[in-house]
Amino acid sequence: MSTDTPSAADQLLLDHAHRRGYDDVTVKMLEVWRSRRLLPGNVAGGGLGRGRGSTSRPAPESFALLLGLARHGGRGKRPHVVALLLFGEGLPVPTQTVRAAFTAAVDTLTVPGDDEPDADPEQRLDALADRIAGASLTVTLVPARARRIDEGIARLVRAAGHTWPPAELAALDANPRPPTITPKDAALAAAAAAISGTMSLEDIGDLLRAMNPTAVANPIASLAETTRKDVPEFADAVLTDDSQLALGPVRDARDHLRDLAATAPLQDLARAWKTAEGVRQWALDLCGRVEEEIAAGQLGEAAVEWMNGRYAMAGLAVLSTLKERDRPPAQHALDALVLLYQLGEYRRLDRLVPGCQWHFLATEGLMPPPTRELLQDLISQNAPSAGAGVDVRAAS
Repeated sequence: MSTDTPSAADQLLLDHAHRRGYDDVTVKMLEVWRSRRLLPGNVAGGGLGRGRGSTSRPAPESFALLLGLARHGGRGKRPHVVALLLFGEGLPVPTQTVRAAFTAAVDTLTVPGDDEPDADPEQRLDALADRIAGASLTVTLVPARARRIDEGIARLVRAAGHTWPPAELAALDANPRPPTITPKDAALAAAAAAISGTMSLEDIGDLLRAMNPTAVANPIASLAETTRKDVPEFADAVLTDDSQLALGPVRDARDHLRDLAATAPLQDLARAWKTAEGVRQWALDLCGRVEEEIAAGQLGEAAVEWMNGRYAMAGLAVLSTLKERDRPPAQHALDALVLLYQLGEYRRLDRLVPGCQWHFLATEGLMPPPTRELLQDLISQNAPSAGAGVDVRAAS
């Protein structure tokens, strides 16, 4: 029952908060935070004893959590959001609360038809295609800021009388063609991948080309499109019979993320959270640096990094970052889960296909630098020095 008179243990917590300037923390707030499993209860034993008050004491982690809650746990704040903010600061949020918050983040990923989970998958996809065709459901393939950077670089390259990409890069595309996928097509492909946990190699290639629409050649898209022909043994190990890339066992991709939220060690979740934040900061910093070079009329190291990454996962991370101007904590949690998911798939692939040349993941521009750090144990397995990307400075 609520009381305005704090126990001796709660008084210790209130004094701790008040001494640090959080004078508005009350007994009622402690009760609310405990009911939401954001703050642990007091531990029996200790206190004043001998009839002079409570014999309970605050859990050791309560003091740090209390200050975090005073910063983030104001009126109207959703408990899952508060839990993620505290977790992101490295505070000792109760384990089940952290897992519930990550699971709630996955639940924000909704697809039309989720309210009919027992529907036949093929019928559901047909209905979804009809709905997308008749509605304004689309996916932003290239955010405006990325388009402006692409156009600025292309303008400087043309002004110098050069072409991009260079011939040696263009020669690596076995199927050079302009993108044909539309934003509505992309929305359907993304929804289908969420529902089935698979994506065709053709869709992967189409999406990669559509996300770099000014490129006359896209070697990474070509690698995806020609997997079955170029490396049949590898393809047999990782593709379904109908040439779909399966993201683990064939099922709703969101179920894979929920499994991670429920089972991944907290230290892995924390490391992925930190990596996701590092990727975002790297992407925003890269945009700022390359914009400065464009404004100065001289392409430099930032443009090299931008153009090399534009064809690979590093560039996809930039596009994803630019789609979320103010990333909410739930999106940050999703980014962290996806990173863990990717890492797990790399390890699964390493078991399925021994001898993978993981050192190529260290190639400049292929992956965001923070993600490369997360994969260092794989990269260093058989690593000669990784090659550098193509330098565009000579074309400016």
